[in-house]
Amino acid sequence: MATPKNPRTPKAAKAPKSPRTAAAKPDGKDAAKEAAKALKEKLFKEYPNLWDVASADDRSAAFEFAEEYMKMLDLGKTEREFTIAAVETVESLGYVDLEKAPKVLKPGAKVYRNLKGKAFLCAVVGRKPATAGFNLLGAHIDSPRIDLKPVPVYEDADMVFLKTHYYGGIKKYQWASMPLSLHGVVVKADGSKVAVSVGEKPGDPVFTITDLLPHLGQEQMARKASETLKGEELNLLVASLPYGDKDVSGRFRLAFLQLLDERYGVTERDLVSAELEIVPAFQARDVGFDRAMIGAYGQDDRVCAFAALAAVTAEEKTDKTVVCVLSDKEEIGSEGNTGAQSRLYVNFLADVFARTNGGYDEIAFHRCLENSKMLSADVSVGYDPTFASVSDPKNSAYMGKGIVLEKYTGHRGKSDASDANAEFFAEVIRALDAAGIPWQTGELGKVDFGGGGTIAKYMANLGMEVLDCGVPVLSMHGPFEVTSKIDVYFTYLAYKRFIEAV
Repeated sequence: MATPKNPRTPKAAKAPKSPRTAAAKPDGKDAAKEAAKALKEKLFKEYPNLWDVASADDRSAAFEFAEEYMKMLDLGKTEREFTIAAVETVESLGYVDLEKAPKVLKPGAKVYRNLKGKAFLCAVVGRKPATAGFNLLGAHIDSPRIDLKPVPVYEDADMVFLKTHYYGGIKKYQWASMPLSLHGVVVKADGSKVAVSVGEKPGDPVFTITDLLPHLGQEQMARKASETLKGEELNLLVASLPYGDKDVSGRFRLAFLQLLDERYGVTERDLVSAELEIVPAFQARDVGFDRAMIGAYGQDDRVCAFAALAAVTAEEKTDKTVVCVLSDKEEIGSEGNTGAQSRLYVNFLADVFARTNGGYDEIAFHRCLENSKMLSADVSVGYDPTFASVSDPKNSAYMGKGIVLEKYTGHRGKSDASDANAEFFAEVIRALDAAGIPWQTGELGKVDFGGGGTIAKYMANLGMEVLDCGVPVLSMHGPFEVTSKIDVYFTYLAYKRFIEAV
């Protein structure tokens, strides 16, 4: 696997000019207009489109940054693959596995940890004492998808299918009648592990979930949208050649399993414990005649994960220790030992703390956590005029207007939200304003229409200050999500500014 280039450190956006004071003019009406204009500039908060205010250098850097990001999207379509790419990237930049690092980490030391092949952390040790706290960027690298059931293989009507179980919040009907690829690992009876990736390379076969033609779909179309395609109808078509002996029962299934055995040394027994994920087979593409947007699977939340990783790995010397946290299982509640609720993340922070503090002290470590500050780097919904009815236009994030700062996420009455305090939220805004980095704010739709969650509350439970922020996305949780290149780039700048200045 090729190692993606580390994005270059771009120039920050120019700071906005201070509101000008209206000059008095002989004409009273003109003077009043100028005074009102000056007052509006002082008191109103405008959110300009960044394509209008970005310099030529920033525009160019945004397109360059997008090229590297799109490469990473294609390399890391699953949490396992993104972790592999992240490890290769940081090792090429001199990072050392924390298990092999010195017992004492000096300022400038770069370390990482691979969490069970499905999550990742890295850190750059700062000059300040560990008790001053860490600055963290935390994102997740799992995405909504379709997994295989433990006993997936069956044949019907002289075809072979795989039974599936969807993962995370998807609109099931979106996954039918499209090319799909299969990724993951199979652990064989002897304990050896086989990596599987079929459907991505030119010439690879692809797979598909079949759908009903409209001519016969009257009953199907009468279902409510959530059941247009039911969970048990998400069956993956994978083969249709029979075993040669016509007298053998189950010969289509047998031929398929024989192929798996010959190609991978895998049997049906091995599939029971396998982790095999079904994702769209297409690659990241430019969207629009002007190529100003990116369309790809899995941008929730790999867009923020990439920007966060790029921001941390751009640092050589820092005041505070900076940490990038890329977690798994966010789409299903951050559960399990690779989800953000796992002790493994705290263990990494404790290990880095101990090696920079001259040993481990429980009270001192908890003080470090209390003094730590984190951006929960997760995407937000971009305002879509086609579906304007579900959004509050005054409190929505807009495509092309930069990073979205969200004081809270959660559901309806802020349930499951972290809800950042005013002091920390204002501190982040001051840091961005001082660097001339534009920002916007928004919520995930109207109050009673739903909402969503992030990893923010799990880090906040440790005592950290945490604020949700990220890139606005169209068609979130769909197989082909859309982001703006200028938003992706300025989100990277915002993350970089945060870990350097807050």
